[in-house]
Amino acid sequence: MPSPAPTPTAPSVTPARNCGSPEFTTSDPDGGWSDGGYYVHNNMWNAGEAGPETLRACAYDNWFVDSVQPDSTSVKTYPNVHKDINDQNGKPVNDFSVIRSTFAGRGPGVGIYDVAYDLWLNGVGNGNGVSELMVWTENRKQVPAGDKLTTYTAGGFTYDVWAEDEGYVAFVSRTTQYSGTVDLKAMIAWAIGKGLIPPNPTVNQIGYGIEFCSTGGGKARFTLTDFSVTMS
Repeated sequence: MPSPAPTPTAPSVTPARNCGSPEFTTSDPDGGWSDGGYYVHNNMWNAGEAGPETLRACAYDNWFVDSVQPDSTSVKTYPNVHKDINDQNGKPVNDFSVIRSTFAGRGPGVGIYDVAYDLWLNGVGNGNGVSELMVWTENRKQVPAGDKLTTYTAGGFTYDVWAEDEGYVAFVSRTTQYSGTVDLKAMIAWAIGKGLIPPNPTVNQIGYGIEFCSTGGGKARFTLTDFSVTMS
């Protein structure tokens, strides 16, 4: 795969916030915690290849994870916070006039990873007809699946759009965004208009976290200090 170009950095910074006394701690590959209508999930879904990882949370929008991953390019883990819509059964995107999210998260600056939204449409996980739409807000040496097709511009940011035939779409920001607001409804609508995902899919889950491929063999930390989803 081609090596991505160096990523410029926007002036936005992660708001100062500290999680000094966690309410929840887990090193379980599938460990998680419900808080405020959201779920914080260690999500070491590729545990067979993954090294150890510990998540500590003070709130759904204030947590961090320490991860040690071997020096290889496959995705090992996706620690994240997510919102399930209708107990993952979802609702049609056309039922909503607004699907918007705020975020603040910062990767460790070492290894191979992407910090990203992960939206599941028409189901959650692998399955016939399920679509996955990602929005990468920070990228270090990682390349999405599929092919780079075109670009998308919104909110002053330009995204390279990657896609593959199996219902995967990734909007990869050319500029690192450590915090901000994303109009997810607009991105879904655009992808529908381009024929990359089916018309009027159900929105089943909206998450934000980090895909760790490698930490270079040492310990690396991801810190999240804001997250919210507004749907109306």
